[in-house]
Amino acid sequence: MRIPIQISSDSADPIYHQVETQFRELILSGQLPAGTALPSIRALAQDLGCSVITTRRVYQDLENEGLIRTRKGIGTFVSEVGTGDRDKFRTEAVIAAFRDAVEIGRRLGLSPDVLRDLFESVLRDAKTGEGE
Repeated sequence: MRIPIQISSDSADPIYHQVETQFRELILSGQLPAGTALPSIRALAQDLGCSVITTRRVYQDLENEGLIRTRKGIGTFVSEVGTGDRDKFRTEAVIAAFRDAVEIGRRLGLSPDVLRDLFESVLRDAKTGEGE
């Protein structure tokens, strides 16, 4: 199985962080459902073009979070994720995106009132299907 993860050499984030973040998003969004068999550490490293050490670290971190489980001699699988965890992830992802947008706006010299107006405008456009 090929996991749809993209590594960007232009990103300031380390490779392991890019892979781990995308894996977490795939699992918590339900795109990788519980019970999905994951590639071996070596196969994932080869597929992504990164080191085995990187993929091992990602798997260990995700296993420590309870998002995946490894059964010796059988493989690594996506764990069951509760609705509360999914909701928490969604909320945290949106808050992080808002924080990033606010930081960019502040660096560009926009006031809180202008940022609020922009947010409300984008929200209205999304609601009406405009602005696409």
